[in-house]
Amino acid sequence: GDGGGHGYRVVVVVGEDVKAGTGHGGGPEKLVGDWREMEIDQAIRGSDDRRLKTKYNNAIYVIQRALALYSVEEVAFSFNGGKDSTVLLHLLRAGYFLHRAEQTHANGDLTDGESTFPMRTIYFENPSVFPEINSFTYETASNYGLQMDIIRLDFKSGLEALLKAKPIRAIFLGVRIGDPTAVGQEQFSPSSPGWPPFMRVNPILDWSYSYTSIGSIYDTVPNELLCIDDSTNSKEKFRPAYLLQDGRLERAGRAKKLNPPLSGGFPVVSNGMKSVYSHRVNMLTASVIAVGDEILFGTVEDKMGPSLCRKLHSIGWAVSQVSIVRNDVDSVAEEVEKWKSKNDMVFIYGGIGPLHSDVTVAGIAKAFGVRMAPDEEFEEYLSHLIGEKCTGNRNEMAQLPEGITELLHHETLPVPLMKCQNVIILTATNATELDQQWDCLIELTKSNGLLPLTEPFVSKSLTTSLSDVEAAQPLSKLCLEFPDIYVGKRSELSKYCINVTYCLYPV
Repeated sequence: GDGGGHGYRVVVVVGEDVKAGTGHGGGPEKLVGDWREMEIDQAIRGSDDRRLKTKYNNAIYVIQRALALYSVEEVAFSFNGGKDSTVLLHLLRAGYFLHRAEQTHANGDLTDGESTFPMRTIYFENPSVFPEINSFTYETASNYGLQMDIIRLDFKSGLEALLKAKPIRAIFLGVRIGDPTAVGQEQFSPSSPGWPPFMRVNPILDWSYSYTSIGSIYDTVPNELLCIDDSTNSKEKFRPAYLLQDGRLERAGRAKKLNPPLSGGFPVVSNGMKSVYSHRVNMLTASVIAVGDEILFGTVEDKMGPSLCRKLHSIGWAVSQVSIVRNDVDSVAEEVEKWKSKNDMVFIYGGIGPLHSDVTVAGIAKAFGVRMAPDEEFEEYLSHLIGEKCTGNRNEMAQLPEGITELLHHETLPVPLMKCQNVIILTATNATELDQQWDCLIELTKSNGLLPLTEPFVSKSLTTSLSDVEAAQPLSKLCLEFPDIYVGKRSELSKYCINVTYCLYPV
């Protein structure tokens, strides 16, 4: 409760009679809903994982908000047997029974028949879906007593028919911000122009995962990034989908769609991993952006950029460019927008903090087309760090790009670093802090694959008294013979220092 008499208590009663639906455990307090839903809620709330609890609480809030706006007859759940919608199923069940618990507290006990999950579930059956997905979907519907409407039309036509026949005004969807269909969506988003009118409700919009993704039988092949190297066995073996290290590569197992085979069976296709993508995995590229008028004015020398380049080279990443932009939201947004789609990762630093000129986070939000929103978890870190010293600006500092921000926790950092899709925000202001944050990133990489590690670049230098003209021919021949070598130079009085950088793996 909240101390004012408005709280409620959920009692979980576990027993064979309860599970069978023949009793409520006796006593004045009845079982609210199904014990499994309350078990989920208790498990999350008893967890030490603050990030999970925050994600769960936000999702439950969206669900309960939707159920307060619409009656249960006016909402539906789109279920396709995938991992996103399966997670949402369990959240909906917990959220619904918590919602009913509040109503029960206000209006009395649940009436008979209300202990089931009454939300309408819609499933678009498709003949190109893997049979295991169909089996899982129907088995889940049976296990949880879902009222499932099976639609055998395309998504748009099926929705039009459903909304004409049923009083549905809102549909819960398992959409995440990284999905192709999530562009421009928020937790509550009206349907797109040209579609039948309904409210899209996205409780897990800001959730993320690193599983590989499955399409249909005609556009899915084994993800080569999960392949196990085994020279003793001619047959390829693959690791489980949840061991994919880089979540951005979840659709790397999607092949270009080919015509279905006339003779039946699965089409023989290739996603090009071994021939094309393997080199790209090894040659990951990063862009580095520094934000600061003081650097552009020449009053401060940027020492973090060169240091960050060396650190990236040490893990085998190529740096495509280093840029310095003004402390201006539009300047930051334009630069991030320019490079986020051209590189595997963008690193940005400077312009982070409580000053009016600290605009980096807002610029990133604008680059991704999302709004800034309060992050309770990040604000909690800030409150522990600064206490009441900076009350006026603390809430503003806790405003983060909504739906795309992942907090990178490490026990040695006072506040977590931030990752917005493929943009990592470094809060370091000097080389020492950068060293600490980089070490934390590498440790996180070893546990969750944040930055895929490849063979490092090797850099060698030699000094010569030859002129540019004399050195040009042998250096050009060297580059032609070894195309993975990068050659640069700098002059020191009458001598030239030739720097040769190369990778240890073949191109």
